[in-house]
Formats: sequence, C-alpha cells, structure tokens
Amino acid sequence: MVTLSRIIKYGIQAFLRNGWLSVSTVSIMILAALVFEGLIIFNVVGKSAIQSIQDKIDISVYFKSNVAEDSILSIKRSLENLSEVKSVDYISREQALDDFKARHQSEDAITQALNELNSNPLLASLNIKAKDPHEYKTIANYLQNQNLKDQIEKVTYAQNQVVIERLIALIDTLKNTGITLTVFLSFLAVMVTFNTIRLAIFSNSDQIGIMRLVGASNKFIQGPYVVEGVLYGIISAIISFIILIPIINFLSPYINNFIPEINLSSYFSASIWQLLFYQLAFCVGVGIISSSIAIRRYLRT
Repeated sequence: MVTLSRIIKYGIQAFLRNGWLSVSTVSIMILAALVFEGLIIFNVVGKSAIQSIQDKIDISVYFKSNVAEDSILSIKRSLENLSEVKSVDYISREQALDDFKARHQSEDAITQALNELNSNPLLASLNIKAKDPHEYKTIANYLQNQNLKDQIEKVTYAQNQVVIERLIALIDTLKNTGITLTVFLSFLAVMVTFNTIRLAIFSNSDQIGIMRLVGASNKFIQGPYVVEGVLYGIISAIISFIILIPIINFLSPYINNFIPEINLSSYFSASIWQLLFYQLAFCVGVGIISSSIAIRRYLRT
C-alpha cells in the first residue's frame, strides 16, 4: 500500500511538474477523444440514415380484380414465411381507393372523375419489405412462380429495379465508408496520443536513468507514468465531453432536417452516461497503453 501510494503521488507530481508538456498532451488527447466520440455519433447517424433509406425501399404486388381476398391473404402468409421478408402489408381495393381520395382531395377534377365511375378502378395489393435490400430480387423471383402468374397483375420490382439497386449501392457505400473512417481515425488518434506521451517520458529520461541506478524496480519506475497516463485520460475525457455538448446541440437541428427519424440531442441526453463511460474508457485506456509501451525502452530487459 505504501508503494502504491508513492507511485500515485509521484505520478501526480510528474503530471504537475511537466507543466506545458502535460497541457499539450492533454490537448492532443482531447482532440483524439473528440474524434472517438465523433465516430460514435457518426455511426449512430449513419445507421439511422441507412435505416431511413431501407424503410423507403419496398416492392408492391398488384392482383387482378377477380382474385378473392382469401387468396391474396394466403399469398401474404406464404410471403411472411420467407426468411428474406421483413413485413407484408395488405391494401384492399377499398382502402386503396380511400387512400387515393385522401391524397387528391384538393384536386376537384380527380374527385369528380372518381364520383362518376360506377366501380372501383384500383387493385388490391401487397407491399413487401425485405430484411436486407439485397433480397428484393429473390422475393421478386418468388413472385414469378407459375402458380401465382394467373393471380398477379403486376409486380413493381422490374420498374423500380434501377432505383433499388442504386439505393443498395448507396447503403453499401455508407457502411464501408463508416467502417474505413472509424478504423483510420481511431488508429490516427491512438498513434498521435502515443507519440505525445512518449515525448513526455523522453523528457524525463535522465530521471528514469537515475532511478534505475539506485535499484528501483521496473514496476516502481513504470507506475508513475501509468498514473500520469490515467490523469491525462480522465482530464481529456471530461474536457472533451464538455466541449461536445454545445457541438451536439448545434448539429442536432441540421441532422434532424436531413434525417427526421433521429433527434441527436435526445439521443445524447438519453445516452449521456453511457457515452461518458465510453469516453473515459477510451481516454484512460489510451493513456495507460501509451504510457506502458513508451516507458518499456527505458526499463531493464
């Protein structure tokens, strides 16, 4: 316990004694922490954007007017049993007509034309959403089954195929870009922080040499620098988190305009303790690992 308390004491003293070097190290770690937190926010926004795009993709199956509702519902159940299908919504002829009237209620010419018709011109349909956008082609192939051919009037996949494929390409690009950016910026943040802490340790190389000459153990030499790394991490995490709050509040309305499904401020408020934990874990982890690796060259082998 005495040794541990001395290690903590020397670590705090080293942090305070280094002055501007400690300030510069903390500044670099704050930038690294902001990059790390930015990656978390980017992933949240990216996933919401991808989900928003996916929710806008579907294919519709229109049935001939003489097909009974029971037959359509039977096909609906068979589609729901497919592993590729996320959901299937049935829209009856009556509901389709009501929806059409609601959309065009302000257009007198269309309303008058509908009133003059003796029968409902719209067809019953199924709107199908896939679990994965890549599976729409498989679902469309299933609907081309000869047993269904006499009942189906039209499947919209063929006419929407180009749009669906472009949206799939966009989703894949967003996913791949997010992964690449996360790996690159995380590596960059760790390397910059590591080199900054190594510089701080190098400035004390003479002191480390003296400690070795008087017979101090490797753990006793290494301990204060690990404590110093922990202090760098804690201070950097707290300051960067405080800086992040107004940035989130500023960006939230713009992101909400782009992706209405996500309210960044609400997400941040609901996840504040979780995000702070991630920030502390990242910064303290980088501080400990960087200090431990940087001091090794000065220890006995």
